[in-house]
Amino acid sequence: MIRASLFLFATLIAASAFADDVTFTGRMEQGGLVIGSAPAGTALTFNNNKIPLTPDGHFLLGIGRDAPEHVDLHVTLQDGTAETKTLAIAKRDWEIERVDGVPQQLVTPDPVLSAKIAAENKLMYAAYMKLELTPFFETGFIRPAEGRISGVFGSQRILNGTPLAPHTGLDIAGGMGGQVHAAADGIVTLAHPMMVMTGNTIVLNHGFGLETIYIHMSKILVTEGQQVKQGDLIGEIGMTGRANGPHLHFGATWFNTRIDPATLLDVLPAPAK
Repeated sequence: MIRASLFLFATLIAASAFADDVTFTGRMEQGGLVIGSAPAGTALTFNNNKIPLTPDGHFLLGIGRDAPEHVDLHVTLQDGTAETKTLAIAKRDWEIERVDGVPQQLVTPDPVLSAKIAAENKLMYAAYMKLELTPFFETGFIRPAEGRISGVFGSQRILNGTPLAPHTGLDIAGGMGGQVHAAADGIVTLAHPMMVMTGNTIVLNHGFGLETIYIHMSKILVTEGQQVKQGDLIGEIGMTGRANGPHLHFGATWFNTRIDPATLLDVLPAPAK
């Protein structure tokens, strides 16, 4: 069973119900994570993807940064009853962050470097899309490193004066070699050294589409396929890849949808010890 603490999130949004058969808690907002509950045997489709359910009928939904005002969840109950649920998504305002001192070849890469980046992005995508049906996420999540928050999810990034894609994670500035810990139980689905943009990179799979990402590290201390426990030491803070100072970029995805890791920490906090 999912721990009782998962149902304490009514302070974030009131649990809403559609015909009393599918309910939600969490943050129904751009970049948010939503926890749902449905009767046994329910089939769900969201953004053309089939959504896995735990044995007791719980599921996760990740809402993208640029999600529209309304999105559809297609529900088919065990008796064959089908309905499309329209979910109202709250809009968020995004910051603008200016970062200078980044190596220019990583801001405007040449064709050779661009091809390498594209190949590495395929590795990341494969890691995000691995389906794991162990609900490791039930441990809840902790902040993976100590340090000042130097960048937030969703902000428009202007690097060396060039506007680029929005930032996809939470930057935690710390000293070189600072400890990086697993935010929750999971399986290492990617542990790749010295990627062009992300440097030393780890992806942990927490089950049911939820992954966390750890990049720019100076060291990787785990291997692919390894199972880790929340709090395990997995790496060290660095400034590899496209970085202008030592920090951990902590990201989160639901399958290939980037979500706000700060919101994840609010919606699925680890129980107090």
